[in-house]
Amino acid sequence: MTFTKRTHNCGELRTSDIGKRVTLNGWVASRRDMGAMMFVDIRDRYGITQVVFDASEKTTQNADVFATGRKLRSEFVISASGVVRKREKGNSNLATGQIEILVSHCEILNEAETPPFEISEDTTASEEQCLKYRYLDLRRHSLQEKFIIRNKFYQITHQYFHEHNFLEIETPVLMKSTPEGARDFLVPSRIHKGKFYALPQSPQIYKQLLMVGGFDRYVQIVKCFRDEDLRADRQPEFSQIDVEMSFIDQDEILRLTEGYVKRLWKEILNIEVETPFRRIQFTEAMQRYGSDKPDTRFAMELCELTEEVKECEFNVFKVVAHNNGTIAALNAKGCARYSRKDTDALTELAKRYGAKGLSIVKYVDGKFESPIAKYLSTYMQSAILQKTGAENGDLLLIAADDWERCLTILGQLRLEIARREKILDVVKEKFDFLFVVDFPLLEFSPEENRFAARHHPFTSPKAEDIPLFEKNPAAMRANAYDLVINGMEIGGGSLRIYRRDIQEKMFKALGFTKEEAEQKFGFLLGAFRYGAPPHGGIAFGLDRFVMTLAGTENIRDVIAFPKTTSMYSLMDDSPSTVSEAQLQTLGIKLTTPDQQE
Repeated sequence: MTFTKRTHNCGELRTSDIGKRVTLNGWVASRRDMGAMMFVDIRDRYGITQVVFDASEKTTQNADVFATGRKLRSEFVISASGVVRKREKGNSNLATGQIEILVSHCEILNEAETPPFEISEDTTASEEQCLKYRYLDLRRHSLQEKFIIRNKFYQITHQYFHEHNFLEIETPVLMKSTPEGARDFLVPSRIHKGKFYALPQSPQIYKQLLMVGGFDRYVQIVKCFRDEDLRADRQPEFSQIDVEMSFIDQDEILRLTEGYVKRLWKEILNIEVETPFRRIQFTEAMQRYGSDKPDTRFAMELCELTEEVKECEFNVFKVVAHNNGTIAALNAKGCARYSRKDTDALTELAKRYGAKGLSIVKYVDGKFESPIAKYLSTYMQSAILQKTGAENGDLLLIAADDWERCLTILGQLRLEIARREKILDVVKEKFDFLFVVDFPLLEFSPEENRFAARHHPFTSPKAEDIPLFEKNPAAMRANAYDLVINGMEIGGGSLRIYRRDIQEKMFKALGFTKEEAEQKFGFLLGAFRYGAPPHGGIAFGLDRFVMTLAGTENIRDVIAFPKTTSMYSLMDDSPSTVSEAQLQTLGIKLTTPDQQE
């Protein structure tokens, strides 16, 4: 099959091309039949150009061309040739809006059925429908522009790390399942029946082994897989920029990161980013913003009230305070106008983050309007006003729980108030870069009755905290850091444990026996016997990076073929069942839920 190939794309012709004979290939975006004239917009990923079919030229050839134009419908794939001429009434919304093409030859390369939804920027199709017909949705220019940004992001990444002497090295996709972090996706082995590979949650162990192997600067753009609940900024498979270096310290890693971000923002958005970025300790971030990834583009900081109300007669506050918990408040300025429906919604949000309840105080005409007001003395009310800076018309949201849960609840309420009050709309054009540092090394899991690694089990503790492995593991701090942009964690990393004795202490603190540690991580511990260098690194979420640069809050906008929040691919109907023969080959037998019980 042959066709007339394009001489130009649909986004490049200008008035300087008037008089040229050209050929465009693309999709019919729209067709307007005016009787003796037809106007057709042809679209490709570069833009849209208007072509004109004119019946006034009384030739056999033109009659055939006009008849072909009459057959065109939305999304037909066509080739159109003709002469570029000036458009009578220009369209300033199009880059090609001052010209058009008088068609002298037209081929229908492929017909199309009527699409299930209009392919336009103001489509009314649901997200589910767009995902089911993703190949059609991808024709929209707003989506294509995001993938152009993503492509540019790739090129800058390769170039930046090449300039800093990094080697790009691939690591295995089939690896050993490890017990820490999110759930693994498992891959059964046909040859070794009853045994499984895991898809990597990250190349963490392999990049550390590369450091042992003497590759002092490694980088990789890599696919990672995590079997965890999804949300707007999370997918089961995602792309990561993985960076690891030997013989470095934390400052060097953070400076490299700042240079990388500065380069991305300059070359993609033409924005100069000031460095160095602000650094904020984990404890301060939680106390002020209720988040380890705070959005500091707006104020609305939390304040602790434990001392002010610990002796009040409200039993919830009294019990929490006397059990070394935290009582803290968020002042939602001007929000005393909220209805009961509004405050009930805030309470439900708090409960989703573990709150047993939420104390709500409206400060109106010099009085506390709240069920808890009767438990607060005049002195306590005055202290609360002074601490929170509350004024007439303000709404105080007060949480009481253990330190981290209390502040996390208020941190989520802070973001919700910012959304409701359109504060996020005001700051949406602003970029705020910071590092959160000095995270706790461990966190206690009541469900498992043991400590878990806050980041991962290979994160190095602060040197001065190493003696606390035996005395007080909960107080240990990590050499860990996160890059946060506009309240989104874009990257995270740490200095790594590189001595076998320290790694063994870490496994012991996590509740592993020597046998379990050897079984699961013996190859890493073995490598440490042969001279592992001091090393550390950082991993960036490529998809989240592109989301931020492209100005979208939905990760599905920057992944060509994403899954839904239930980890389902509507387009190709996966995951799906497989045949009994396939299962037998793998040595797998499925059971029903009843059989499992």
